[in-house]
Amino acid sequence: MSGHLEPVPEVDKISFPGEEEKIYELWKKLDVFHTCLKQSKDRPRFTFYDGPPFATGLPHYGHILAGTIKDVVTRWAHQTGHHVERRFGWDTHGLPVEYEIDKTYGINGPEDVAKMGIKKYNELCRSIVMRYASDWEHIVSRLGRWIDFKNDYKTLYPWYMESIWWVFSQLYQKGLVYRGFKVMPFSTACSTPLSNFEAGQNYQDTQDPSVVVNFPVVGEKDVVLVAWTTTPWTLPSNLALCVNPDMDYVRVQGKTSERNAVYIIMEARLCQIFKNESEYEIVSRCKGKELEGIKYEPLFTYFKHKEADGAFKVLCDGYVTSESGTGIVHQAPYFGEDDFRVSIAYGIINRDDEPICPVDDAGRFVLPVTDFKGLHVKEADPEITKLLKSRGRLVLAERINHSYPFCWRSDTPLIYRAVPSWFIRVEQMKETLLTSNEKTYWVPSFVKDK
Repeated sequence: MSGHLEPVPEVDKISFPGEEEKIYELWKKLDVFHTCLKQSKDRPRFTFYDGPPFATGLPHYGHILAGTIKDVVTRWAHQTGHHVERRFGWDTHGLPVEYEIDKTYGINGPEDVAKMGIKKYNELCRSIVMRYASDWEHIVSRLGRWIDFKNDYKTLYPWYMESIWWVFSQLYQKGLVYRGFKVMPFSTACSTPLSNFEAGQNYQDTQDPSVVVNFPVVGEKDVVLVAWTTTPWTLPSNLALCVNPDMDYVRVQGKTSERNAVYIIMEARLCQIFKNESEYEIVSRCKGKELEGIKYEPLFTYFKHKEADGAFKVLCDGYVTSESGTGIVHQAPYFGEDDFRVSIAYGIINRDDEPICPVDDAGRFVLPVTDFKGLHVKEADPEITKLLKSRGRLVLAERINHSYPFCWRSDTPLIYRAVPSWFIRVEQMKETLLTSNEKTYWVPSFVKDK
């Protein structure tokens, strides 16, 4: 065996980008992708649906990553003996398209759309839905992905929309469709609800009011429950208060000129309204459960009639924590998911009731909230605080910095609001869904357990 190494053969300097472009041009010249489709047409089918992007914007990293994974899976299916039809899709419906038109033509709500006319509005939306289609095709193809742009589909095609309506009709005929209300993230700038996923896309650090309000206990002079909120605009719709049944609450006698009533508050949250122990004296302690059913005087009389349904009482639920506030949470059922759930559990509202929601799609107060009618909820915050102070119901008013969801399109703060919608009765087909889930091969596998 020789102790000398064989000399490394010399090669011309290689350009990987250059080689990549040569391969890409060869694929185009030979029409390799469509040739493969023709050759495999009699093989077993591997069904693939490409979740469509919006064509009103350019591809970003998320699109490229998902597209690469899809390309790997479909190439593997082809190479293992399947015919894989790969049609590119375009999502031409929904908020992104509408928002672009609203911004361009100064449309601020449904009223402006009605003035323009639905037909004209749809024509304008249709005119921009494929604005970046050629850019998409170039970028996706340049990445080396094999997908059929010539035989694409668009959600605006009548046959596509009719297929969706057919599915909906099947669910309806089986009694699985019902109309109800759900508290959802809502963009007042776009006058539309957003999914929880969309709401989580644009959290921003912002400053909001932080107010503590007193609720005098009925039949007990100078005894008040105190609740904290960063959304004063929801207070006109207050129907209840909520405490944690298992946590410790106290009655304390205030000993300062500003705080001289008897306050009911979570013991762990005394720091919310008192600076030090010299400012109060603990009168008694109890578990939150013992406060259940206590009646209090409403802040406003707009919905006084709900008292007959059990409103304006203390309720109990475990979602109340000791991490912030006073340990007493004000309940505006149609402006908070937990508020909605707890109020239904206590029978204060019903799922089929017309919602107590005096805020329109543009975020403005409507009747019966006469004091703030026409004001946007965020503009109403200081006015509500001012009115509560004049009535002696304001305990504390500050500003707080916190992280809050903003609309990813309009970059304006979201609100949470009950909106009417159509729902599927999943409970009725729970067992069928679980059985199908067991038969499904999920990647990654932990998705099955979610």
